Amino acid sequence: MGEENQQDIVKCGYVTIAGRPNVGKSTLLNAVLGQKVSIVTRKPQTTRDRILAVHNTDDRQVIFLDTPGIHRPQDGLGHYMNEAANNAILEADVCLWLIDATDRKRGEGLSREERDIARRLQQTGIPVVIALNKVDRMEPKERILPLLQEIHAMDIAREIVPVSALTGDGVDTLMSLVVAMLPEGPRLFPRDMLSDRADRFFVAELVREAIMDITHKEVPYRTAVVIDQFKEQPAGTEIFASIHVETTGQKAIIIGKNGEKITEIRERARAQAAELLGCPVSLRLHVDVSPDWSTNPAGLRKMGYE
Repeated sequence: MGEENQQDIVKCGYVTIAGRPNVGKSTLLNAVLGQKVSIVTRKPQTTRDRILAVHNTDDRQVIFLDTPGIHRPQDGLGHYMNEAANNAILEADVCLWLIDATDRKRGEGLSREERDIARRLQQTGIPVVIALNKVDRMEPKERILPLLQEIHAMDIAREIVPVSALTGDGVDTLMSLVVAMLPEGPRLFPRDMLSDRADRFFVAELVREAIMDITHKEVPYRTAVVIDQFKEQPAGTEIFASIHVETTGQKAIIIGKNGEKITEIRERARAQAAELLGCPVSLRLHVDVSPDWSTNPAGLRKMGYE
């Protein structure tokens, strides 16, 4: 650690963002950072890995751990995602538990999966702040009362904050409360560091995001993207990536009639990769069928989930 960082005493610590799939964790993280580090789609279980992202200001360094949605796993990939989320919670100085206030059964309080998360957080003893997301879209507002009553009865959270990760409403208040709970100390990472992930990881995520947005429901969860080559050239960056699916039917969906889908996926991901890297990007995609990769250890290792 450099001498400058050692002398710079600020509010500094790890904040794990946890919750069920598709509650807005990545949207919230991107809103706080003011730029995109986690892919965002309307499909559940978008985030698969723990993603470390660093938020620096003059008086703070908040090290966020964005996690996969905690759910009841059905296969090896699901178990991998839950383990990544649970391990990230144990690393935290503060856990930020994001709850979707608009869940259609919200009038019944916490869901079964949310009660599992609550018990897990209680067992850790880690300070918890609850962010009730999407409250701006909840009608009637009274539907949230059973949820609030149950949360208060469990005595699990130090603070409960209504937010909209999409519009940014309440996010500043949320961050002020979280930062106040962090310890003081030297910055743990350089001030100009955004994430511990390499560029090739983010490019693979951008390709996967494009796939999830463009293809049918059954394809995204069974899709993995592996960067085969990442060549930085004077004129730009040349990237070769493999898209892995489990069936020939899924491959046909991704390629599309006359290659229209794969072309759309490539162009969307290429444009975002160019913005991310700050240079022209040539992106070539290839689709492979890797049967049952999501259900066996060898397949998971091949895709980088280990």
